[in-house]
Amino acid sequence: MAKASSPAVATSEGAVRFDRAALAQLSAEQRRALGRVRWLDRLTSLWAPVTIFGIAFTVYLVIVETWVCSFLGLQPVLKVFGVLMLLAWVALVVSRVALKPFSAARRSRASAEELLAEVAAVAGKRKAELKGPAYDALVAQSAALLGALGSPEGFKAPFERLVESSDKQLKKWRAGGAGDFAGGFVKALAVALLIRTVLVEPFKIPSGSMIPTLEIGDQIFVNKFIYGVRIPFVDRVLFEIVRPPKRGDVIVFNNRLVGKDFIKRIMGVPGDRVTVKNREITVNGRLVPAGEEAATYQHWEQFTRDQGLVDWVKGWFDDDWVEQSAILSRETLDSGQQHLILNQPRREVPTDLDFVVPERSVFVMGDNRDNSEDSRFGLGGGRELGVQFVPFDTIKGKATLIWLSLGHGGLLSSIFGGTGIRTDRFFQSVTMCGSEPKRTGQ
Repeated sequence: MAKASSPAVATSEGAVRFDRAALAQLSAEQRRALGRVRWLDRLTSLWAPVTIFGIAFTVYLVIVETWVCSFLGLQPVLKVFGVLMLLAWVALVVSRVALKPFSAARRSRASAEELLAEVAAVAGKRKAELKGPAYDALVAQSAALLGALGSPEGFKAPFERLVESSDKQLKKWRAGGAGDFAGGFVKALAVALLIRTVLVEPFKIPSGSMIPTLEIGDQIFVNKFIYGVRIPFVDRVLFEIVRPPKRGDVIVFNNRLVGKDFIKRIMGVPGDRVTVKNREITVNGRLVPAGEEAATYQHWEQFTRDQGLVDWVKGWFDDDWVEQSAILSRETLDSGQQHLILNQPRREVPTDLDFVVPERSVFVMGDNRDNSEDSRFGLGGGRELGVQFVPFDTIKGKATLIWLSLGHGGLLSSIFGGTGIRTDRFFQSVTMCGSEPKRTGQ
């Protein structure tokens, strides 16, 4: 992708001043022409559809988190928009092959933009060390190249003049080579880590413990900042940002007992008195009602291999999905929030618990109630441990929505052992609106 504009890529105040000085030497018509060609390069970049969809997806995510019921109407709109952006990307790829002169011109402009950015960064930083005429000459030659970018006549001559001058005047200050690559890599890595630590993090659903809310193969985004800034690897939340965890939230947390991340639903918060007797749950003396929606709900679970590379590759083509049947019910919390759960009528789940949730901890359960190693059963560390709570400091964030689903059925499932792209689950909110139609089975 060509650099959008020199000021955008400049990293220092001196570089910004250099850019402004060069642009000031252009006429109004030259600046307009430069703006047009830069917008053309932006919109014909292969990153353009990706960036536009990313912005739309971010807006959708914010809207859904703020007004969850909005996803019912916006989800199909975003799907259509995503298809349009995919088609636009394919069209751009095809045009790169079909329109070779245009593609060659774009590449040349990209090289020129990179040169302009480099000259602005180095000369802007070293202005005091450059002699006045040398600095002014670089500004003038940069202006000449900028003016030529917006003209149809081409810019080979001003480009070569700026290359020659920059080699002569700036060579000794250029880092170049491995140093530039390492610096750019470290910066990109730092940005990625910041996003994963503070904003959002992707998470894959590996098991069926949260069916029907989340199915095996769902890829979700986790809101990392809603509960507060958490220091990675230390399991320590510094301060609360939006609100504390509440009943009904689906959370991802670091399960210290087994050394990996779990995803479950909060059913009890600090101070709650919770009783669990078989399949009935009472919170602070109020029975959590569960209305049956389907006496026979068909769903799919998967028994994955974990025995080495050969089995992992083979597993992509072997059909290891197993169809299961359960009772589908809709629970309603005292806040009015609803969620779906599964119960296996033939499976015995003897539980008789009565406890108060301790401070800065939550009590969690899976939505697939009879197939979940949750707080009732030691969080996977062994049922002999009894009730185990999830400390606030181990909570990584709140599950928000599904952005991709590679589960049973869907596109290409006949090739990959029953696993396909489930477009019906794209952009689905993890939190139910409450006005969704009843499910009658699957």
